[in-house]
Amino acid sequence: MSTIITMIPSILMIVSPILIAAMGGLVSERSGVVNIALEGLMGIGAFTAAALHYFLEMHTGFSVWISIAAAGIAGLLISLIHAVASVSLNADQVISGTGINLLSTGGTAFLAQVIFRMERTAPFRLGMMPGFWGIYPTAWIALSVVLVTWYVLYRRPFGLHLRACGEHPHAAASCGINVIRIRYIAVMVSGFLAGIAGACLVLTQTIQYTIYTINGAGFIALAAVSFGRWLPRGVTGASMLFGLAVALAIYMVNIESLRFLPSEFFSVMPYVITLLTLVLFSGKEYAPRAAGQPYERTGS
Repeated sequence: MSTIITMIPSILMIVSPILIAAMGGLVSERSGVVNIALEGLMGIGAFTAAALHYFLEMHTGFSVWISIAAAGIAGLLISLIHAVASVSLNADQVISGTGINLLSTGGTAFLAQVIFRMERTAPFRLGMMPGFWGIYPTAWIALSVVLVTWYVLYRRPFGLHLRACGEHPHAAASCGINVIRIRYIAVMVSGFLAGIAGACLVLTQTIQYTIYTINGAGFIALAAVSFGRWLPRGVTGASMLFGLAVALAIYMVNIESLRFLPSEFFSVMPYVITLLTLVLFSGKEYAPRAAGQPYERTGS
């Protein structure tokens, strides 16, 4: 029990980026746009934050927060590609998201080569520092994102309109709701949160960005949306579960009695748990009815 308690700060550090990105995926899919580009958008955010923090940390004490904000903006701007392709051009949303994931990997490696003359950012001296009880501020950012997401989705007219666009877009349009506008906003919010998630990850868990920094966290966030049945509380619980699996895998590497197992076993364990959980407990009946379906305006 004491071991679990001492692991809480580490668990929250790992869970926070996953949860923030998952909330972004939830908002997008609730509007009817599947966003599997969370992984790539997190990569864009992580690269932006790591590079900007490297250049600013010696000049201002606010470089961490400036980097996080810039990462969110970068994620938002790149998500517009997905919005245009999926919402305006009615392209296949999975293919569009896959393209952004590939763009993120190649694009960040290219920019790192141009700026730093290597396929990674230069290491920064000091990332985000933990606060009280060893808990990073990213945990409070994640909590705020969850509360704001729940409030907007279920207590504001905009949230009702967004959920209507994800369930019955044509019925929503007949009531005067601008479905295209709502979906654009949802995808942009998703990109913004994914960018912040990438920044939170790189500033707390590493000292530089590489193409392996995100390492599947975006896909775990996407799985958390499905396992959480597209509900804020469910997605929060799923993110905690998957984050705990990652933390336990890291902890188990150092257990003497488990040294006979190859290190690759512990590396793959969180993803196996994620996959098995999805197979056993997820179902399409919980997904927004119009998720993944293009919307076309009908003539009056």
